[in-house]
Amino acid sequence: MAIADIGYERSNPVDLVERIAAGHDWATDRTGTDELTLVVAGSWADYHVSLNWRDDLESLHLACSFEFKVPEARLTEVYKLLANINEQLWLGHFDLWTHEGLIIFRHGLMLNDTLATPSQCEAMLRAALEACERYYQSFQFVVWAGKDARTAMAAAAFDTEGHA
Repeated sequence: MAIADIGYERSNPVDLVERIAAGHDWATDRTGTDELTLVVAGSWADYHVSLNWRDDLESLHLACSFEFKVPEARLTEVYKLLANINEQLWLGHFDLWTHEGLIIFRHGLMLNDTLATPSQCEAMLRAALEACERYYQSFQFVVWAGKDARTAMAAAAFDTEGHA
């Protein structure tokens, strides 16, 4: 039985994410009833997060990008890197929007007759931001330093502990 069938009104999860963002003091822009953009400061860059609710699919879509464009000469190696990174991810994936040259982390939350919870939305945001933070330098190594995907992945696998 669908939630609508029992008189339960579905809330928009974008409203919930907007409240979460306010709690983190993230800059927000509500571009529509079903759309929200955030700017989140990370260690390596500011991440631009776009969230869209599709009522017909009962899904919340997240796209997270960072500010740099992939030059055409580096596309092949970036595609190799994307494949290597995506093999490592349990949630979401990275894409390359070719026309804009932007690397995007994407993830969706299908709710199918349920309501989004704060913990689900927080986990979705956390997965996106952690993936971007973890692999940002790998993308930089390939795009700006001219490294190959294998070398860039090795750099992402190297975790440091403590402080120098």
